[in-house]
Amino acid sequence: MSRIGRQPIKVPNSVKIVISEDGRNLVATGSLGELSVPISSHCNVTIDKDNTCLVTLSDEKFIDNPEYKAMWGLTRALINNAIIGVSEGFKKELEIRGIGYRAQMSGDDIIFSLGYSHQITFKKVDGVSFSVTDNTHVFVSGISKELVGEVSARIRKLRKPEPYKGKGVRYKDEVVRKKISKGTKAKK
Repeated sequence: MSRIGRQPIKVPNSVKIVISEDGRNLVATGSLGELSVPISSHCNVTIDKDNTCLVTLSDEKFIDNPEYKAMWGLTRALINNAIIGVSEGFKKELEIRGIGYRAQMSGDDIIFSLGYSHQITFKKVDGVSFSVTDNTHVFVSGISKELVGEVSARIRKLRKPEPYKGKGVRYKDEVVRKKISKGTKAKK
């Protein structure tokens, strides 16, 4: 059995779940918005009286196949992310390190100064909101975990942390292993 797929999902009272008639789509609606999740054709989703969502395989013969077990766990994880997203939302924090490196809001867009000869304007993405604090911390938030992660990765890609001084854009808890420069090696 899939260790993740068999776990029940506790649905908060503030979230309403509707499964389509054909059983291939689930819509989660909460205080922050609405998300739709496709359901694998090999999985069934049921909702109990006590607001618990359970994902099961549609046939017992699929239980020994690793592909079907993976789809079972994936379907459960996507439903869980949708429920968390519409009730609490997701947020990622990025740090900007380096002398002269900064970010500032311009309407809904962010303008980055990252050591290039020009400034970079990052346009607003639908479904995601930005905020900048003290010019070095960028917050990306939204209801879709996938979209928040993708936008955060695109911002980080503007100037990845370099290995000698650690300058660039990084996730808040990211650890950048620094290399020793050739000049330091020669002095030892």
